[in-house]
Amino acid sequence: MNECGNLKDPDRILACSNLTDGARHLLHSLIADWGIIADLGYCDLQLAVKDGSGGFICAAQVRPATAPSCRPEDMVGQKFPAALSPFLSCALSSERPLCPSNPEFKSISAVSASWQGEKAGVVLRMAYPSAHTGKWEQTGIDSSWKLFSMIPLGQFPYRVPVNTQRHNAHVPDGFVTLNSVSLVTDASPNAISCFKRLGSRGPLTGQNLSELVEGLAAPEELSEGMRTLLSGERPLDAVLSINNVSATLRSLPLWNERDYCGAVVLCREITEIRRRDNELKIKDATISEINHRIKNNLQSVASLLALQIRDSENEEVKKALQTAKRRVQAISILHDALSQSKDELIDFDCALTKLLQTNVDIMREGDQKISISYEGSFGLLAPQDATPLALILSELVANAVEHGFAGEREGEICIRAKRKGRGLSVTILDDGVGLGKMPPSGASLGMKIVETFVKVDFQGSILWSSAPAGGTKVELSINLNGAPEGA
Repeated sequence: MNECGNLKDPDRILACSNLTDGARHLLHSLIADWGIIADLGYCDLQLAVKDGSGGFICAAQVRPATAPSCRPEDMVGQKFPAALSPFLSCALSSERPLCPSNPEFKSISAVSASWQGEKAGVVLRMAYPSAHTGKWEQTGIDSSWKLFSMIPLGQFPYRVPVNTQRHNAHVPDGFVTLNSVSLVTDASPNAISCFKRLGSRGPLTGQNLSELVEGLAAPEELSEGMRTLLSGERPLDAVLSINNVSATLRSLPLWNERDYCGAVVLCREITEIRRRDNELKIKDATISEINHRIKNNLQSVASLLALQIRDSENEEVKKALQTAKRRVQAISILHDALSQSKDELIDFDCALTKLLQTNVDIMREGDQKISISYEGSFGLLAPQDATPLALILSELVANAVEHGFAGEREGEICIRAKRKGRGLSVTILDDGVGLGKMPPSGASLGMKIVETFVKVDFQGSILWSSAPAGGTKVELSINLNGAPEGA
């Protein structure tokens, strides 16, 4: 593991260690949950693993969110002092918390973390004694020490997945301690406030937490799982809702070797958070319904144009209506892609493939075979760029099919994109009849649309020329409006 000495990422340090997959998984689970020990005990934790040369390296560390850190420097990736190695080796093989005899490290205690007999690492606990430790602080410190002592026994981290709620409860949010018969022995001020919001009026201390909540909640609101959580006997988490007040709870059973000796129950009131979540859900549903109606309306317009095309006897009118229908369908496809995107940007390459293929299918003559190929990538585009760019490319491809391949049995169109930051260069190549038989630039409404979008919306340029192997070459150079500078 000598090659891990310069790494600063816990995942990479553990990945290059000589530990088995099971041992690494245990340490990852520990790192994910050990912040509770740090917060309850107002202490810093560090994970030491062997470095392959007889020493130990710091693979991870966590600082308390409830007190100033006594280890503000980042130790991840650094070796522990050689003078500490004998103590760490001793702690690695022990099943009990150890403290070093060297007075230089008097604020440290350590336990081993093992997986099926394999010694995975050592967890160091560092805390400076405080002259202002009060009642609740001492309760937290005692609970923190019990959780810390459970690590070498394989009882922490818990073997079942916990922390499944979206808004997890943490130690600063509030905690209640229970004894072995599920009676409340102490509660932090935030926990007392949380249960008061739920309807509790008397003191929490001395009460059975499960029975207390049963007296507040309707029978259908209190599941068997919630009763088990409130007893503290199993590691669980859930949301409790009473009289329009919601709190997320998490139970942390405490064990001393073989016997259950109590629990810590974390609690956090999330009424306002859930209200905002519900508002967001309503807004999402409303936006989804609006998008659905817009899509249906655009399809209705396209269908009406199709009916008008069928009823018209004038070929020029049919052609104009067909072009209008194609443009409406282009907008519909882009709108559908934008409405399905989960963020503010759209995967333009994916949307463009469907859009241009639809254009080709509409514009081709009979059994004409026209293929489209793509080189490069447009990447993610903002809506204000995606819509006009899609219409530009739609018009150019439709123009190539209508004029460049008129009377031809088959043809090929190639779209090349090269993007750098806000700059985008696009080349459209076809192997059709060439510019000699194409209408002049700006002669049609479609070409006027293209030039307007390119020059006005993107402050760009468009260049028409003959392709090297015959056909037509169109080069676009545009500046995207919605792309970040570093994109």
